[in-house]
Amino acid sequence: MKVFKLAILCGLGVCLFSFTGKLIEQINGYENDDRVAVVLEQLGAPQGLHFIKELDSVKVRMGKELVLNGRTVSPSGKLTKRQSRYFVCTDCHNVVQEDPNLMKPNPEARLKYAEINGIPFLQGTTLYGAVNRKHWYNDDYLIKYGQLVAPTRDTLVNAVQLCATTCSQGRSFTNWELDAVMHYLNSIGLKMGDLNLTNKEKQMVINGAGTDESKDVARLLESKYFQESHATFLDPISSIERELGSNGDVQSGAMIYKNSCLHCHKDGGVTNFKLSNAKLDFQFLRKHLLVDGNKSVYHISRKGTYMKNGYRPYMPNYTKERLSHQQLEDLVAFINLQSSK
Repeated sequence: MKVFKLAILCGLGVCLFSFTGKLIEQINGYENDDRVAVVLEQLGAPQGLHFIKELDSVKVRMGKELVLNGRTVSPSGKLTKRQSRYFVCTDCHNVVQEDPNLMKPNPEARLKYAEINGIPFLQGTTLYGAVNRKHWYNDDYLIKYGQLVAPTRDTLVNAVQLCATTCSQGRSFTNWELDAVMHYLNSIGLKMGDLNLTNKEKQMVINGAGTDESKDVARLLESKYFQESHATFLDPISSIERELGSNGDVQSGAMIYKNSCLHCHKDGGVTNFKLSNAKLDFQFLRKHLLVDGNKSVYHISRKGTYMKNGYRPYMPNYTKERLSHQQLEDLVAFINLQSSK
């Protein structure tokens, strides 16, 4: 009988704990899957022109289809024309978190995270959390695109349109398409649970709304993730300085080849230049390591190619923040190994 009573009391305790937790969540004003942008707006922090507080599920779905597939069914019920003949957004950008540490992104940690989570290792910053940033097409993109990027630096809508017309060699999004894309991007904005707040910090958020401390709380939240994706363009390692993989990590190189190179260059990928795991492909890559030009991984990774209308093989360059020199040596070490098997 005592055991039975104890079980009842334990059961009541669990229920009470669960109920209390729910009550605290309601008092807190946010849950882990609540959008950071909405919480910041509630704290009085200004949000960009792209901010949408109340999301329309239909628009979110259409926006997702435009980002992932390049087309959707319009409000009139007709299938839209493809945004680009060649590319979709996810050829260069992920739509999930790709950095284990949102405050200190780096390519080495990102590569390991990509391998563990089965996501590509790409040139473009993930679209997940894009709405939480304050700047786009940053730093050295001005060198590549010139004044084209000027209107995009502080406005996500303009950045999306530049990517649609210039990078993907496609057409501009119509107003309703752009609205749908913004609804989708807002839906994959950072969530409160992504910020890994301490219990003390969570309490600050709870107590800060509607008080004189709200600005400090907003700054705290914004300090938990990078506000812009930096882009430093590097020249290719000179032919004299190339270590040709002698100091490379083969395992790291294998991950780069699988999660980056084959993402676009596999059979059925978005480029005419095909790669596989065949020995001949690795021998081709190894043969051209010392040259400069599109056939050398040292050169093409840093310089990329420029867009030409009607010419499909366009490759964005890897910035320092997206691929390190050491990772290039890792890739070459893997190429050497595979070409000699």
